[in-house]
Amino acid sequence: MLTQEDLTSLLDATDLNQLKSELNRIPPVDASDYIVDLPLHQRAIAFRVLNKGQATSVFEQLPPEIREELIDSMLDTQVRHIVEGMRPDERAELFDELPAGVVKRLLQHLSPVERQATATILGYSEGTAGRIMTTEYVKLRQDLTVGEALSKIRLSDRDKETVYYTYVTDDNRKLLQVISLRQLLFSIPEVPIKKIASNRVISVHTDTPQEEAANLMKRYDLLAVPVVDREDRLVGIITIDDVVDVLEEEATEDIQKLAGGGGDESALSSPLVTLRKRLPWLLINIGLYIGAASAIAPFQGVITQVSVLAVIMPILANSSGNVGFQGLSVIVRGIGVGDVTTQDTPKILRKEILAGLGTAIALGTALGLITLIYAGAQDRWVAWVAGLVMASNVLIAVSLGTLLPIGLKRLGLDPALISGPLMTTTLDAVGFFTFLSLISVSLQWH
Repeated sequence: MLTQEDLTSLLDATDLNQLKSELNRIPPVDASDYIVDLPLHQRAIAFRVLNKGQATSVFEQLPPEIREELIDSMLDTQVRHIVEGMRPDERAELFDELPAGVVKRLLQHLSPVERQATATILGYSEGTAGRIMTTEYVKLRQDLTVGEALSKIRLSDRDKETVYYTYVTDDNRKLLQVISLRQLLFSIPEVPIKKIASNRVISVHTDTPQEEAANLMKRYDLLAVPVVDREDRLVGIITIDDVVDVLEEEATEDIQKLAGGGGDESALSSPLVTLRKRLPWLLINIGLYIGAASAIAPFQGVITQVSVLAVIMPILANSSGNVGFQGLSVIVRGIGVGDVTTQDTPKILRKEILAGLGTAIALGTALGLITLIYAGAQDRWVAWVAGLVMASNVLIAVSLGTLLPIGLKRLGLDPALISGPLMTTTLDAVGFFTFLSLISVSLQWH
């Protein structure tokens, strides 16, 4: 296989025949990686040497920004061939990413069948099972025999996205049974499929959240799950590759939200998109820290009087914030993958508090010792207050890190809304106010 440097050299030398041979020979995902890494002015050239089937497969693998860039550089006929060859769910995802004007133009070029399939998927709300399903699945009538079913699959379903599961429906498309390709292959041809198909069908509705559908497939080790409408009619399936994408997107979104980001920013986004996603959260963060600063403002005289406070207050804030963020990230991720439910709250809180007690003693002792090192002889009493406040703040942190995301989940909200900055500023405000209040009271006795 050629390296990225070799492919770039081929482009520079205009050796397009060899480039065409190599790019059409390698797997689509590798070809897409090569195209992404090429300089801007060479991407369109490399993409144009792909044959029709490879071009569609590679296009499905490309990031949204590169897709839009290539669409702008191609003729309408080239775009139509690529978009027409895409799977309905991939096409719907592409249309979600493109400007409305471009989508309208592309829809007009699609065949009536593909236009209807795409419109069906786009008709469902974002984030639902209906939005990520494909309308390409194997459907069988209940009166078929095993031999007839296999013949039907060979003749009519070779282009379907997956044939590992086949779904038995009645004349109104109501989902009745499911049968695997393995069962069909190893059954006697004359046997009616209704006798060997399973009546226990695991399915999701079109309005089921996509994360819930993904967790269901993960729980039961399914390669695909059928999607039904409100009347239990089969309208599509969700395949394992879609589930991998969903779980990856949800994990990325949770991580970005916990860090105080927009939740859907790509590493390859333009500077303007990055600024739009991050700046509002940073401005909100400043507003949050005003609250923490307000807790300090009344005690400026105390800080001036006890100078060691300027050294230990940042340590107090940073340590308790980190403790809270650790617990928060574990709980949010546990909720996201289905390991944590609201019923687990007492057990998790008990575990976090028990672990937090050990952390509180260790960090409280550490801050007390640090205070003794930096404090003058007359201020060494501050070490006891610092250690006590650190220990109490740690226990508050582990409690909030557990209860806040689970509370949001119980209310039907996204647990990742409790971002790291929000948690840390809350703990800062509580910790600073408690610490400085105790110092003020203690000063009356020293």
